Amino acid sequence: QLQASGGGLVQAGGSLRLSCAASGRTFSRYAVGWFRQAPGKERESVAAISWSGGSTYYVDSVKGRFTISRDNAKNSVYLQMNSLKPEDTAVYYCAADVHYSSSYYSTKAASYEYWGQGTLVTVSS
Repeated sequence: QLQASGGGLVQAGGSLRLSCAASGRTFSRYAVGWFRQAPGKERESVAAISWSGGSTYYVDSVKGRFTISRDNAKNSVYLQMNSLKPEDTAVYYCAADVHYSSSYYSTKAASYEYWGQGTLVTVSS
């Protein structure tokens, strides 16, 4: 089970840190992705990280502003979001999938078996 948290209301230019915590399983062999879905839009991949932490992905619109990281000892993955913009407003979901490769991650929602419930991020202008 995955639990996403850390969302909230923030002004443009502000920061938030999302957390994705796993319970009931060891997170250390799971690639994790963060996705977001804004009202009326399709779900999009925002960032992803391999289980080793050595490989990461960012969608172009968040590069230089968002940082994905993980602490396998704490069964947690984080998304640090800085310089937030109104267009970052969305429900953010974390997802996880086990994989043998330490460099594997996916940007496709269908690749992930486990999903968190979502946390709402609202950025006001």
